[in-house]
Formats: sequence, structure tokens, C-alpha cells
Amino acid sequence: MKSCLLKACRFLCLFLILPLRLAHALGLRGFYKRLFPLLVYNITFSYNDKMNRAKKELFRNVCGFANRDGSLRLLEIGCGTGANFQFYPYGCTVLCADPNPHFETYLRRSMDANKHLSYEAFLVASAEDMKELDDESVDVVVCTLVLCSVRDVKLVLQEIRRVLKTGGAFYFMEHVVSKPSSFTFFLQHTIEPLWFYIGDGCVITRATWKDLESAGFSQLHLNHFEAPVTSVIRPHIMGYSIK
Repeated sequence: MKSCLLKACRFLCLFLILPLRLAHALGLRGFYKRLFPLLVYNITFSYNDKMNRAKKELFRNVCGFANRDGSLRLLEIGCGTGANFQFYPYGCTVLCADPNPHFETYLRRSMDANKHLSYEAFLVASAEDMKELDDESVDVVVCTLVLCSVRDVKLVLQEIRRVLKTGGAFYFMEHVVSKPSSFTFFLQHTIEPLWFYIGDGCVITRATWKDLESAGFSQLHLNHFEAPVTSVIRPHIMGYSIK
């Protein structure tokens, strides 16, 4: 019965988003890609307020992966508007990568507001193919709310392992699929088609922890928690892996 209800609700959602699918087919998604960074920039302030404690906990030991001379080269994949900059340690060098070039305007605002960091470059690149970066060239990689939107999570994790130095760390924070017995699980699978379009490719039903567990890192420190945000993306994971 529950399965039939889920299929019926999902079908209704698919029907309701036909105009969005048509717009995408006609190539109008480019307009939304220009608008999306503005939406993210405005949402970021509220999200960071709610997640302040969790982010401080996540990034508290980043400086432990610095080199002997104190230098730390950090790559943030899917940097967006620079929402994480305030949590990075003083003096580290940040390399930003995002497939959407329209984020750069808002990214610059975050750079100006976080003078305790050095900024190396803004790369317009997909997480699956960061050919601009050499093997073992960064000390730390960060992804927050990114693995939900990439085309191939396994390939992204492979690229992260490639660019990380041996002994370097990959920090992550992602919303994930809920427990199958929960109403949130039902809600996630019902509105997934709509969320994909309004979230610029975001998939809310991914069990991302499984990909992290099989990615081949030497260590994985992962926690599940309920974030103080809207119910459909409340199930979160965070932690770090060591190459």
C-alpha cells in the first residue's frame, strides 16, 4: 500500500513539473544557472547560522594537516558563494572550483569578508574532471552540499583521492536519504523530481555514506546527524577521510 501511494504521489509530482522539464529541453536552464547563485547566496546566511556549531566541529582539526612550514593548500570543490571560508584556519591558501561561473561575483564578496585567508584561483571545472590540478597537489579537499549534485559520486571521490597528498584529508558535509521507515523517506522520494530542478541538479535520495565507505581512503571518520533545517534535507552526514 505504501509503495503504491509513493508511486502515485511521485507520478503526480512528475506531471506537475512538466513545464520545468520542457524549459530544460528548450535550453532555458542557462537562465536559472544565472539566478541560482543569487538564491544560494541569500540562503547561505540562514544555513550557516543554523549549522554554525556543526561546521565549527567539522573543521576544528583542519590545521592538523598543514605542512611542516605551516602552509596549508585547501581545495574547495563546489565552493559556491564561499559559505565555508569563515571556518578555515588563519593563513591557509584556498583554491576554489565550481562548474557554475556565475558564482564568482558572490564568491568575491566572501573573499573580501574573510581576509584571514589567501586565495589562489577560481577554477570553472566539474568535480569529476579537475584536469587543471596535478596529482597529490593539495593538503585538504572540502565538499559541503556538493556530492548531492554531481553526476557521478564515485568518479568525484576518485578525483579527490588523485589530487590529495598522501596523508591529506577530505572533509564533507552532505544531506542524505532518510531511513526507509520514515515519513521523510517518503517525502524525499515523492518530491525528488521537483527538487532536482529547483536545486540545480540536487538529488535528495542519495546514500552518500556508502560511496565514502567504498572509496578506498585509509581512514574514514563519519557521523550521521539530524540538521536543524527543513525536514526533507534534515538527515545529514559529516566527517573526514584520510588518504
